[in-house]
Amino acid sequence: MTPMEYIENRTYDEIKVGDSATLTRTLKPEDIQLFAVMSGDVNPAHVDPEYAKSSMFREVIAHGMWGGALISTVLGTQFPGPGTIYIDQTLHFSRPVGLGDTITVTLTATRKFDHNHHIIFDCVCTNQDGQKVIRGTAEVLAPAEKIKRPRIELPEVTILDREARYQHLLARTQGMAPVRMAVAHPCDAASLQGAVTAAEAGLIIPILVGPAEKIRSVAKEQGFDLGSMEIIDVPHSHAAAAQAVALVRSGRAEALMKGSLHTDELMGEVVSAETGLRTARRISHVFVADVPTYPRPLLITDAAINIEPDLECKVDIVQNAIDLALIMGTVEPKVAILAAVEIVTPKMRATIDAAALCKMAERGQIRGGVLDGPLAFDNAVSIVAAKTKGILSAVAGRADILVVPDLESGNMLAKQLEYLADALLAGVVVGARVPIALTSRADTAEARAASCAIALLMADAKRKQTKNT
Repeated sequence: MTPMEYIENRTYDEIKVGDSATLTRTLKPEDIQLFAVMSGDVNPAHVDPEYAKSSMFREVIAHGMWGGALISTVLGTQFPGPGTIYIDQTLHFSRPVGLGDTITVTLTATRKFDHNHHIIFDCVCTNQDGQKVIRGTAEVLAPAEKIKRPRIELPEVTILDREARYQHLLARTQGMAPVRMAVAHPCDAASLQGAVTAAEAGLIIPILVGPAEKIRSVAKEQGFDLGSMEIIDVPHSHAAAAQAVALVRSGRAEALMKGSLHTDELMGEVVSAETGLRTARRISHVFVADVPTYPRPLLITDAAINIEPDLECKVDIVQNAIDLALIMGTVEPKVAILAAVEIVTPKMRATIDAAALCKMAERGQIRGGVLDGPLAFDNAVSIVAAKTKGILSAVAGRADILVVPDLESGNMLAKQLEYLADALLAGVVVGARVPIALTSRADTAEARAASCAIALLMADAKRKQTKNT
């Protein structure tokens, strides 16, 4: 075994006064997050960057005991090491430790007591500039027996900061005027809270369409403040869907949001040939997924509208997704056309469609993105998997958009990412006259507000386009 593969102590008899040991660590953001999670210490000086800017130190700083924990690490793992019993500790904090600071912990044995095997250590923590940040003393019961053990490999820890990802999405809308949104039948706690949350975040100006008495009753039960929100009283969900669409057609609303009614009820009104919101483009659905283990937003389509799309329908599905990705700031989005295999075979329609879509993109029938397919899911999102299979592509391993073969596979993929990978999902309908925040009845208020943020990005892009024409 090499020294890095085992942990070995120094016994009381081996340590002499004046002996010392050191440990060096650099403070990273995840160190602060992990310490806060472990201790429950959510002092805003440590975890709230906005508050920290106005604090005494003008920046986020480490918990004081993060440095104290480093002293404990030296005592417990190397000097004296395994078998050491902590007796007493004093600490004096001279200056804060900020993100990126490199701290060197130095422990020096200053006194030994033969009658009880206690040792007193002088403890000093200095930063990269040689400045003392912590000083103090530690008293321990040093081990009498030699101990040498294999070093235990610690599990890998991933910080899943859902709130930070949510706030990052909302930050994209900063400076945009809220979108007037007709909310169809917000008659349960989840859908009404979604509208209220989005309004409080400055994303929407909601027009609540549904049985007024029911809406106010839910608000009272849940403690929601509807303030000056407009409520249009209609008797039931069918009427709410029709009235919400009518508000858009009349220009009173710039977007739609599904409340506590079935998707078919709302979309039936949206696709109506005479009174709906159809365009020349096929309407489709896009999930915008923020997956913690993927380096960029991932658009998944179509997972909610078109059940078994044919090639002609898939052309519009792909174009709709590309247009949304461009609005979100992705330059020349990379589109992976998914199938179960990477080869084109007449036995699998998805592979034939994928090949045709790629050729159509080459001929300019699909614009604004780079397409490749068929690609299996692993090859679409993992460069390693793609290289292992010998796939050389500008899209493989770098996909911004995943085009699924059918609604069932897309819906399962999106929900798996949400529930097994803690993805933050926002769902919008594209290809209609206005953006439609189409959420599941199981979605949280956060997910509904995230969908409203995407709708606002789309509405703002349309405003700019209209202004420039």
